[in-house]
Amino acid sequence: MDKSSSNEWVAAGQTLLPEMIALRRAIHEEPELGLQTPKTTAKAKKALAGLPLEIVDSTSTTGFIALLRGPANGRTVLLRGDMDALPLTEDTGLAFTSKNEGAMHACGHDTHVAMLVGAAKALCARREKLAGSVMFMFQPGEEGHHGARFMLEDGIIDPLPDAAFALHVTPNVPSGLIAGRAGPLLAAADRFVVNVKGKGGHASQPHNAVDPIPIACEIVMALQAMVTRRIEAFDPVVLTVGRITSGTTNNIIPETAEIEGTIRSFSESSRALAHEGLQRVATNIAAAHKAEATVEIIPGFPVTICNSEAVALAKKTAQSLFGEAGWLPMPAPVMGAEDFAYVLQKVPGAMCFLGATPEGGDFRSCCALHSNRMVIDEHVMANGAAMHAAYAEAFLNDGFGV
Repeated sequence: MDKSSSNEWVAAGQTLLPEMIALRRAIHEEPELGLQTPKTTAKAKKALAGLPLEIVDSTSTTGFIALLRGPANGRTVLLRGDMDALPLTEDTGLAFTSKNEGAMHACGHDTHVAMLVGAAKALCARREKLAGSVMFMFQPGEEGHHGARFMLEDGIIDPLPDAAFALHVTPNVPSGLIAGRAGPLLAAADRFVVNVKGKGGHASQPHNAVDPIPIACEIVMALQAMVTRRIEAFDPVVLTVGRITSGTTNNIIPETAEIEGTIRSFSESSRALAHEGLQRVATNIAAAHKAEATVEIIPGFPVTICNSEAVALAKKTAQSLFGEAGWLPMPAPVMGAEDFAYVLQKVPGAMCFLGATPEGGDFRSCCALHSNRMVIDEHVMANGAAMHAAYAEAFLNDGFGV
C-alpha cells in the first residue's frame, strides 16, 4: 500500500469520527441482547442509507450483509462487526449510559458497528477504484448465541468471500494500536453441567444417606488435577467451575448437587481430552461413593484461528497506516472466545484487537471487557475504520501477497 493511499484512509477515519461517535453512543444507549437486535439493526441501516450497497437480510437473526461491488469483478473480502450487548447493568456514569436495565455494551460491539459503518462510507467513496467487492457483515448474537453460525447457515454469505477480517476493541491494549497473532487467537468455549445424585437424609445421620455435596467438592478438585496432569501444558486447557448448587437448609442432606462450569481450549485434541476426562472423573468419583453422576457438555464456539498470511497483511496494513509501532505482536492467545471463529473455519482471514484504553487510564489495570464499568477511548474508532478499509483495499488489490 503506498503512502498516499494510507494517508487517505487515515484522513477518512478522522473525518468520519464524529459520525461514528454519534452512532456508537446511540447504540450504546439502547443495547439489545441475543440474535434479535432490531433497534441496532435499524440504526446501522439508517446510517448506511443512500450508499451503493446491496442489503441482504438474515432470516434467522436481525443481522444483514451490505455488499459493495467495485467496477472490477475480482476478489471479495468480508469485514465483520457484531451488534449485541451483554446481560449486565451498566455502572459507568456515562452521559449516554444504557437506558435498558440489565443490558450493556460492555464488550465494545457498539463501536464495532460504528467502525464498520465508517469503513463502508469510506470504501463507498472510493468505489470506482476498488478491484473487487466488499461484504460488510452486521452480526447479532455473538455473546454466546452463535450468530455468525446462523448467518452462515442462512446462506447469505454464499458464495463465500476470499478473505475475512474483524476488529475487536479492548481497553487492555494501548490506545490506537492493532494487536494480533497467527494461529490460535481465542479459545474454544464449552459449558458443562454435572449432576450428582446421592441419597437424601438427616444431617445428623450421614451414614444413612449418600451426601452429594462432598462428592461434588471432590469432583471439582479432581477436575483441576485432571487438567494439569493429563493434558499437555503446551496445548493448554482451562477448566473453571463457576457454580455449585445444592441443598435447602442446614439440617438436611440433599439428594442432588449440580456443578456448572466452562472449558477453554486451543485445539480440538486438547478439547476432546478435556471432554473425555470430565466424563471419566465425574462418573467414577461419584460411583466410588455409591452415588451417580451425569455429565452434559454444551459445545460453544470453536477455536478462533487466524491465517498466517492474513495476519501478515494486517501487520503490513497497520504499519502502513500508523507507523512501525502501530502493530503489536501478541506472544500468546487469549482464553476468551469469539464466534467469528465460524467464519474463519470456512474462509482464510484474521481477527485483530484495537487498543482502546480510556484517556488517563492504564491499559494494564483499567476495567476490562465484560466489566460493568468498562469504558473506552472513542477516538480509536478513526483507526478502526481506516484499518478495515485499508485491509479490504489491500486484499482486493493483491490478495495475501505481502
